[in-house]
Amino acid sequence: MGFATKAIHTGQEPDPTTGAVTVPIYQTSTYAQDALGRHKGYEYARTQNPTRSALEKNLAALEGGVAAHCFASGLAAIDTTLKLLKSGDHVIVSDNTYGGTYRLFEKVLRNFGLDFSYVDTTESINVENALRDNTRMVFVETPTNPIMAIADLESIGKLTNSLGLRLVVDNTFMSPYFLRPIEFGADIVVHSTTKYLNGHSDSIGGVVITKNSEDADRIGFLQNAVGAIISPFDSFLINRGVKTLAVRMRQHDENGRKVAGFLADHPKVQKVYYPGLPQHPQHERAEKLMTGFGGMIAFETGSLAAARAVLDNVTLCALAESLGGVESLISHPASMTHASVPAEERARLGITDGLVRISVGIEDVEDIIADLDAALQKA
Repeated sequence: MGFATKAIHTGQEPDPTTGAVTVPIYQTSTYAQDALGRHKGYEYARTQNPTRSALEKNLAALEGGVAAHCFASGLAAIDTTLKLLKSGDHVIVSDNTYGGTYRLFEKVLRNFGLDFSYVDTTESINVENALRDNTRMVFVETPTNPIMAIADLESIGKLTNSLGLRLVVDNTFMSPYFLRPIEFGADIVVHSTTKYLNGHSDSIGGVVITKNSEDADRIGFLQNAVGAIISPFDSFLINRGVKTLAVRMRQHDENGRKVAGFLADHPKVQKVYYPGLPQHPQHERAEKLMTGFGGMIAFETGSLAAARAVLDNVTLCALAESLGGVESLISHPASMTHASVPAEERARLGITDGLVRISVGIEDVEDIIADLDAALQKA
C-alpha cells in the first residue's frame, strides 16, 4: 500500500455504527460497561479513546512502527520518551536542537538525575566519542532546528544498535513522507503533530512511535499513568490533516526548493541553510536519507537590524512561532524558538541575531518570493 493510501485509510475505517467515513469525535470521559469486567474495549478516556486510537494506528503505519501513542504536545511526547530512563542515565543529544527540547532537558530533567551531552551529530564519531558507561540513549534531531544540519543517521543507527542503546529521532521537520528514521536504525520516532502532520496551525499535539513491543508497552503505560494525553478534538483535527500529508509535503518541497534558490542568489542574504541546495554540507547525505527536502529554511541577514527589517516588513508571511502549516510562517530563532539556549551556545551553533527562519507554505510560490524580496529590500 502506498504512502498516500495509508495516510488516508489506515485506522480510518468507516464508523461501524453509522458508516461515517470520517472517524467521529468521541467526546466522552468514560464508557458504560456491559457487566462487571466486561466492556467493549474502552473503560476510561485517559486510557483509551476511539478517535485517538484511530490516529495512533495511522501514525504507526506511516512511520513503520509497531505502535504510536499521542500526547498533548510534542514536548509531552519527548518528556514521556525520556521517562524510559532512570536517574543516573546519560543521554547524547544533537547540539543544535529545538530550544524547547534543550529547556526540558536542562531545566527540568537534569533536576531528576538525567545527564546530557550535546554533540554535533552530523558525524557519528562525535557520538562515539561522547559515549559513557551510563549512556542509555541518543536523541537526534534531523534536520536540526534551525541550522538544518543532517545527522549521520545511518552510521549512528548502526552504532546504537550494536551497543544496545535507544536511538530516538525527532522527525518533525521532515514528516514520515520524506524520512522514516526506523528504516535507518531508530528505535523511537517523535513528532510535534502540531506541525506538518496536522498542517493547518489549529492543533497542538505530539506522538511517540516505537519500533519494538517492549518500548511500546512502556510508553502506553506512561501515557495512562502520567496522563498527558491528546484530546479527542485534537486527534480528529490531526486525523483530518494527515489525509492530505502527501500532497501538502510535495508542495512544501517544491516551494521550499524555489524559495531557497531565490534566497541563495539574493544580495541581501549572506547564507542559506537548506539541505536541498548543492552547497549544503550534507546535501548528498540528505539525498540518500530523504525523498525530499521540505519547506524549512533558515537564512543569515548579517545583523539584528537587518533581521528585524525583514520580519517587520513581510505581509504574506506571518511573523509567528511554529511551522509546518499551509501558510508561510517566519520567525527569529534567537529571540523566539531558541531564546532558552544560552547566548554563547547560540553563537557557537550559528544561531545569530541576524538569522531568520521560514516555514515555506503552499501558497503560490511567486507570492512568497515577492513578499520576501520586498522585505529584504528594507534590510
